Amino acid sequence: MSAPAAGEKFQQLVDLMARLRAPGGCPWDREQNFDTIKPFLLEETYEVLNAIDARNWPELADELGDLVLQAVFFSQMAAEENLFRIEDALDAINQKLIRRHPHVFGDETAKTEGDVRKRWSEIKDEEKRKKGNSDGTLLGSVPRSLPALVEAQQIASRAAQTGFDWENAGQVIDKLHEELREFEEARTGGDREQLEDELGDMLFVLVNLARFVKVDPEQALRRTNAKFRRRFGYVEHKLAERGKTTRESSIDEMEALWQESKK
Repeated sequence: MSAPAAGEKFQQLVDLMARLRAPGGCPWDREQNFDTIKPFLLEETYEVLNAIDARNWPELADELGDLVLQAVFFSQMAAEENLFRIEDALDAINQKLIRRHPHVFGDETAKTEGDVRKRWSEIKDEEKRKKGNSDGTLLGSVPRSLPALVEAQQIASRAAQTGFDWENAGQVIDKLHEELREFEEARTGGDREQLEDELGDMLFVLVNLARFVKVDPEQALRRTNAKFRRRFGYVEHKLAERGKTTRESSIDEMEALWQESKK
């Protein structure tokens, strides 16, 4: 007997969610609403990212299932209020993929990844203008509710598509040095608002530098966070072997163990 098709398994999930929300179902699931479920959507998203970082494929499959559940949960609540159904969400993404890939499903051509990204943004902006979700400017369609790092990436990429950009990574590094000098001036000046402005400028330039060298700044920072966790954990473990804690140790002792951890 062949394994059930993905569509059958997806329908089973939809049916399970409807049963949980129905009278006589699960009290917890029945009490949830759009706002109470939002934190779980974020949590599951980050758990997916953690599984990818760890290259733990069985865990990734499990976490992706949890993420799909969130979409089904939201859609079930929407269906109960006669707003839309999961079929509408699936139809929307299917049509969107077709619409935004005219070089695959239409008669347009795209020779490079850059061509694809440029056309995708153009089509996306046009969609938002038709829906009234944009103020008509290039950056108006970038959601202000995005995390600041993601927003900076999208703003910089959109502006670069018009030619408003540096020519190479070296120029971006020069700009970073310039912003660093301005930050130092603000730091010694004691103006907190200016200090925040200059720090923001430095972060924005770093996002652009990441774009030039084709590195995802979010992923780069996540890797550094994980590396710091490992090394600091090593320091704590070694100090514990000596019967000490970090608070009972000197900075020189901890620095020596930190350098040892890097080996």
